[in-house]
Amino acid sequence: MAQEKEQKVYDFLDALGISYKRYEHPPVYTVEEAEKYWEEIGGTHCKNLFLRDAKGKRHFLVVLEHTKKADLKKLAEQIVSDRLSFASDRRLEKYLGLEAGSVSPFGLINDSQKNVELILDADLKGKEQISFHPNVNTATISLSFNDFERFLKKTGHRVSYIRL
Repeated sequence: MAQEKEQKVYDFLDALGISYKRYEHPPVYTVEEAEKYWEEIGGTHCKNLFLRDAKGKRHFLVVLEHTKKADLKKLAEQIVSDRLSFASDRRLEKYLGLEAGSVSPFGLINDSQKNVELILDADLKGKEQISFHPNVNTATISLSFNDFERFLKKTGHRVSYIRL
């Protein structure tokens, strides 16, 4: 049974006519833990990093393929920001309405003020299917990349594609 945070994602996607496939699994907090359950889950699996600048004025959600590593110093240069670091659990809740282990671009539906800047790895653009947590870490959903872009457009968040 879907939790309230998860159901909000499905309602949003359903309203857009976006199809997805849902997979349930035990709670996972890291990519390494999640990999155990990916055999049956389709799509490119991503990691999602919620970052802030040194002054805490700008917040970023960085989405990249799970096999890649993000060089935060280089990323800060690419997005013309000062030093980047991981945002606190408190900020994650405040800006995306999420808990640690559940970071996902679907959290953007909770950011009505558009405080979070979305950065997608440019290499994701060519993927057919993409997979994310639906704002909880006990499930993963897979959808087409084109539908994912439709979702992003509907949230109204500006998307920057950067090669990571």
